[in-house]
Amino acid sequence: MPQDQRDYYALLGILREASSEEIKRAYYEAAQRLHPDKNKLAGETEIFLEVQQAYEVLSNPKRRAQYDATLSKQETESPFIKHKLLYSRANLVHLDETQLIYVLMEIGPRDTNQKIPAPPLNICLVLDRSTSMQGDNIDVAKTATTQLMRSLRPEDIFSVVAFSDRAEVLIPAAYQSQNERTKLQSRIQMLQTGGATEIYQGLKAGFEEVRRGLDPKRINHIILLTDGQTYGDEQACLQLAEEAAQLNIGISGMGIGGEWNDIFLDALASRTGNNSSYISKSQDIQRLLIEKFNDLGNMFAEDVLLDFKKQDDIQINYAFRLHPEGGPISLENPLHLGPILQDTSLNVLFEFMVQPSASKADLVTLLDGSLKIIASARPTSIPPIRIKLEREAGATAKADPPPPVILSALARLTLYRLQERARQEASAGEYEQATRHLKNLAVHLLSQGEKSLAKTALLQAEQMERTQSFSRESGKEIKYGTRALLFSATEE
Repeated sequence: MPQDQRDYYALLGILREASSEEIKRAYYEAAQRLHPDKNKLAGETEIFLEVQQAYEVLSNPKRRAQYDATLSKQETESPFIKHKLLYSRANLVHLDETQLIYVLMEIGPRDTNQKIPAPPLNICLVLDRSTSMQGDNIDVAKTATTQLMRSLRPEDIFSVVAFSDRAEVLIPAAYQSQNERTKLQSRIQMLQTGGATEIYQGLKAGFEEVRRGLDPKRINHIILLTDGQTYGDEQACLQLAEEAAQLNIGISGMGIGGEWNDIFLDALASRTGNNSSYISKSQDIQRLLIEKFNDLGNMFAEDVLLDFKKQDDIQINYAFRLHPEGGPISLENPLHLGPILQDTSLNVLFEFMVQPSASKADLVTLLDGSLKIIASARPTSIPPIRIKLEREAGATAKADPPPPVILSALARLTLYRLQERARQEASAGEYEQATRHLKNLAVHLLSQGEKSLAKTALLQAEQMERTQSFSRESGKEIKYGTRALLFSATEE
């Protein structure tokens, strides 16, 4: 390829073996971002013309074949993204039984010293105003909302939806001057509680507000703040989250106190590569909302999609995002691995189960796929990164010890999964097993110096022995406490 010629595949953000449909879709997405009618930034009209030229060449089979003949060997490393793979085992063994192997995937910006400008925001805060929010919860939420409005930049779009058994748009998605935002704050302060909790009502209204300001060059995101459970509309919420994911709209869930459904909120947020957060007391609402806004303003990429081909007799048992937003990852293909911050890499731990038939080969492919980086701040798409996870297999295991970071992450993940198992057993009425696992969890937490969390687990085990019930609030304290330990494992 001539020195002055741009790589058309890289320009469209696709692999060289991309299908005609993938080329068409990539061009459409690039045109949405760069078309001169929508984008007036200096230099980006020229990029749009280059994207047009790339599409004209690659969408024509004959011209594409001629162009491919001019290409040099494809670079194996991305100029924008660095990634590292760490394995828990140096090799697999030829065995007539299943084997587990863990892989830690680290993905981050290649140049962390040169920050790209923070993209503008298009955020909707979906605020529960049902009767259960009355008192400190709604008061602190209103104060936090007005504080967030004061911190917005002129180019940011911010909307607010309040919901109970119906939804109301308090602040519509639009550009607003600082004076206009000051006037709109009175709508927040006048908000009153009442009614039941129907999350779909609020989520749908919030989705429509974000879609009004939808722009692929923005961070498009919904923050759901609630203290209650929704009933009967969970499936509709999950379907809406899948639609949001298709449009690269993120959804984060924040639950206050002990009554909200954390399993549902985790499932909802994970559809878009995000997670749920636990707010134990009202005073923490403002701090956690501000932290979330700061993270959204510090995005390098809103999501990383792992698209892969299923390997025979290889199964992904578990995928867990360690940071920047700790939480389990839904295993539907493609996997939404989550965001990359400009100063924090994305770390994901995978558990693979290898069947005996797969380990008979000398080289075992655990996963073959590609990473697609969704990054609004960049004028052009980041080309996908080819990912292939492989291990040799032999007659005996090599003596190489696992990397310390994997050992630390696995030790903390064991704690998280112990509480998961205890909660599942309690839900199934298996209280004796749940009690045993909670006591085991408390022992492990004490050994790692987590005295407060260990005490909570032990008290919950004792309560279960007496009452055969699992406290919702204690359950959340244990769940999100052990989840936070996973973040510290990679920091160490």
